[in-house]
Amino acid sequence: MKLISWNVNGIRAALNKGFKDFFKSADADIFCIQETKCQIGQVDLEFDGYKSYWNSAEKKGYSGTAIFTKINPITVTYGIGIEEHDKEGRVITLEFEEFYLVNIYTPNSKRELERLAYREIWEDEIRKYLLNLNTKKPVIMCGDLNVAHNEIDLKNPKTNRGNAGFTDEERRKMTELLNAGFVDTFRYIYPDKTDAYSWWSYMGHAREKNIGWRIDYFITSDSIKDKIEDALIYNEVLGSDHCPVGLICNM
Repeated sequence: MKLISWNVNGIRAALNKGFKDFFKSADADIFCIQETKCQIGQVDLEFDGYKSYWNSAEKKGYSGTAIFTKINPITVTYGIGIEEHDKEGRVITLEFEEFYLVNIYTPNSKRELERLAYREIWEDEIRKYLLNLNTKKPVIMCGDLNVAHNEIDLKNPKTNRGNAGFTDEERRKMTELLNAGFVDTFRYIYPDKTDAYSWWSYMGHAREKNIGWRIDYFITSDSIKDKIEDALIYNEVLGSDHCPVGLICNM
């Protein structure tokens, strides 16, 4: 099975930058996107053979997630059941026969870390949510998690320490999640691979110089890590400040 996740930084803009071409060429079984920045009805986007599920933020032009799937889900859930966290359209969960698929767009702590306190609450609630699902069947979670977990996951760790996405608090929350029984699939397959990033600033020719961060993930339950066949980063694919990431697994 092939799964892909991509923060498109606005699906309407991405449609003008080759999104459909990559979608069709990738031929994923499940394709998740984050930061759709649109409301239901603002974009007409369907693909033959796929069902789509959209979760939009209350605030127009902000956040949002969507999933396209060839496999019909048993159930579909929007959000995690907590109004404070659900109004920004950041989570969609599809239940399949063998696993839960959770598409997440984690809140950014922002430049002055004005949302860091909220972010820590969010992380705790998401971990509880995933752990509850994990008691029923294995979980595959993907999305823009807005954190580079370790120094190997960004180009300039020393100068970025304490900045949004690389604070001790955010990194600690990621460690807590993994220690709770989950696996970062890319590091499971490529524990020592350097210069592997999924996001680059639009400033300073960062992408051209590969001055990036790996903040987009596929995380799975530890119980199915032996089913992971490969973890992919499509760093040649343009159209957003993020590139798509993928997971090949034997599910």
